Amino acid sequence: MNSAAPTKLIPTDEYETDSRSSMEALIFIVRTLLQVLLVTVFLLRVLLPLARADSRNQLSQAVIRLTNPLVMPLRRIVPPIGKVDTASIVALLLVQMAATATLWLLGAYPRIFSVPLFLQIVILSLIGTILLFYTYALFLYIILSWIAPGTPSPAASLLHSLCEPLLRPVRRLIPPLAGIDFSALFVIIGLQALYIAIS
Repeated sequence: MNSAAPTKLIPTDEYETDSRSSMEALIFIVRTLLQVLLVTVFLLRVLLPLARADSRNQLSQAVIRLTNPLVMPLRRIVPPIGKVDTASIVALLLVQMAATATLWLLGAYPRIFSVPLFLQIVILSLIGTILLFYTYALFLYIILSWIAPGTPSPAASLLHSLCEPLLRPVRRLIPPLAGIDFSALFVIIGLQALYIAIS
């Protein structure tokens, strides 16, 4: 008579480690989709008019089409204030709140919920996204200026509209040295310092 094979038990700490790793991977995926991609698209909807970017640009048109389903209904109840598209700002805040709430439910933030803490995380997350967006935009702007200077493209035109308002004041303070423009480098250092300060 054969005895039954002993059941292999998984140690509790190993199971908890695997479960924690799976949850961290899920949080990373959700954060990338919501915070990095979705919030950034709505952030562009706010920034492009402020930077006076060409609305006929292919990338600008893509941003408008992607954000219109939320922005257009909001315009019926949130009219613009002067040249400021208030509906786009409200849409950005709503998307950021939804992203923060989703990540909170997944355990990315402290379990203790309070409205002030939630709003603080919403604002800090949005500021962090803005700082990172401009950091990466400036990196791309620098790379394009090296590998394809003066070459017209939708991406180059958009980056020029977004980055130049940040670089012009720095150029007035720090002119090019030996023909090399270091303004973007100083701005990137400043943006990273601010990001570290709020992280």
